[in-house]
Amino acid sequence: MASQVPGLSALTKPGLIPGFKVSKDQLTTIVPVAVAAALSTYLLTRYFSSQSSPKSRVNMSVNKDSPKVVHSFDMEDIGNKAVYCRCWRSKKFPYCDGAHTKHNEETGDNVGPLIIKKKNP
Repeated sequence: MASQVPGLSALTKPGLIPGFKVSKDQLTTIVPVAVAAALSTYLLTRYFSSQSSPKSRVNMSVNKDSPKVVHSFDMEDIGNKAVYCRCWRSKKFPYCDGAHTKHNEETGDNVGPLIIKKKNP
């Protein structure tokens, strides 16, 4: 037998609102619609927040054990022309191997290489 707590008898049972009834047929309609609305809201929020502030990494594989990837070159060592990667996908990084073409097709990005040429006198 359940014991009564003094002063709590005036409280209504959770989930019961006088005059409000939901049938099982109504629940089979309400629950899927509510789940679809919540899922849609979540996906749209996630899509628009990723558009405004991308949080993905740029460097996926180059010197990941280093706190900062830095390359330095002397102008005398470059020769007449040097082509450097800016998409971070090149297998010959820091030099460009054309990997930005695939990256741009997959992501809709427009990144290309940095090209340094010597002026002809």
